[in-house]
Amino acid sequence: MKTIFEKSNNAEGISLTDEVENLDFLKNADLRQGKVGLPQLGELEVMRHYKELSDRNFCIEKGFYPLGSCTMKYNPKVNELLASLEGFTSIHPNTPDEYCQGSLKLMYNLQEELKVITGMDAITLQPAAGAHGELTGMMIIKKYFESISDKRKKVLIPDSAHGTNPASAHMCGFDIIPVKSNDKGQVDIDNLKSLLNKDVAAIMMTNPNTLGLFEENVLEISKLMHENGSLLYYDGANFNAIMGYTNPKLMGFDVVHINLHKTFATPHGGGGPGAGPVGVVEKLKEFLPVPIIEFDGEIYRRNYDLKNSIGSVKAFFGNFGVLVRAYAYILMMGKNLKEATENAVLNANYIKEKLKNYYDLPYDFPCMHEFVLTGERQKEKGVSTLNIAKRLMDGNTHPPTVYFPLIVHEAIMIEPTESETKEKLDEFIDTMINIAKEVESDPEKVTSAPHSTPVRRVDETLAARHPDLTYKE
Repeated sequence: MKTIFEKSNNAEGISLTDEVENLDFLKNADLRQGKVGLPQLGELEVMRHYKELSDRNFCIEKGFYPLGSCTMKYNPKVNELLASLEGFTSIHPNTPDEYCQGSLKLMYNLQEELKVITGMDAITLQPAAGAHGELTGMMIIKKYFESISDKRKKVLIPDSAHGTNPASAHMCGFDIIPVKSNDKGQVDIDNLKSLLNKDVAAIMMTNPNTLGLFEENVLEISKLMHENGSLLYYDGANFNAIMGYTNPKLMGFDVVHINLHKTFATPHGGGGPGAGPVGVVEKLKEFLPVPIIEFDGEIYRRNYDLKNSIGSVKAFFGNFGVLVRAYAYILMMGKNLKEATENAVLNANYIKEKLKNYYDLPYDFPCMHEFVLTGERQKEKGVSTLNIAKRLMDGNTHPPTVYFPLIVHEAIMIEPTESETKEKLDEFIDTMINIAKEVESDPEKVTSAPHSTPVRRVDETLAARHPDLTYKE
């Protein structure tokens, strides 16, 4: 496909003005001496060019994403319509509280709903995404220990954790201490006990963890941490696997962040926009970022006067449009919200059982919303997990997360979402089985994949570190 510059045909474009501007006030060195170099095309040609480009993109409307809720799940279109209402899109963030009661009420109600769903005692909607929520939560934990003059320096993090966990804790000045996993893929209690001392501020856990396994000993872990004077942080990235059946408060967690895009069907891709609300127990309420949304029975207002607040973590009140979508989703699902959990868990276990005879399953236990295969069997035949991922692209499927978590060699993380039908899951299963058979009969067909995409064997490292975003004649 030609670039838009190569398609340039010297057509007449749009003249923005007929006036000649006097630029004498500018230095010659500041003026462009040559032509602008913009392509010359008619409006129809421009439209067709970008439509052709968009047709080459893979999207949720085209096919299946087995990395699911991590970055791409179906977002109900009605939520998009509601978020685009003029009353929401036209309001200025500096509008006085008395003139934006509808928006403030929406955020207040969302806070209250999330308190019920998570079990937490207070919620902030400010953080812009999950990792930002993590950072906010760890800032709260740090401020808490400072307030009681307890200079704790260490944070425990399981070796299966998301990479953002150690990053968030380290940015708050904590030392990171890894906790080993046991043979069931869960936190090794004996190793945890050996690491506990009065210098440990908190443990950051994901439950279910990144292997898709529920931490069976979470109550014992909570008891050990609290007896040590430590706090528990809940990475809510996998909250969509337990929603409606249990919550972080019941497990003993003190702080939680929620990825709205994973659990409540809001868009999140290409770096944003997003939202990562944070919930805390009662004793941490005073450390939340400001403003907090309050209701005195008559008026909703933003309160910036919170004595021990960590301060503001996002301009104004965060990504409001994302909050509208999440609130709409919660209202739409109502008491059936936990059905999303049921279907996500059912879908993951169905695929796991269908594929475990064709790929190695390092932890063969009932999973939650996701599970992890390993391509080590295929690696012995000269076909890497990356090759398998690329071959999936020929089957109208976006590659899943690979090589994570790091404790599984040649990892393939499968995470279907609640909105996928059995027919679509079966298509994916058949594609994965066919790839496994190709590895045995024609491995070169897999190692040379993809064969049907506009761009084939991309150098991932070079593309990420040295992207070429300019056109040169």
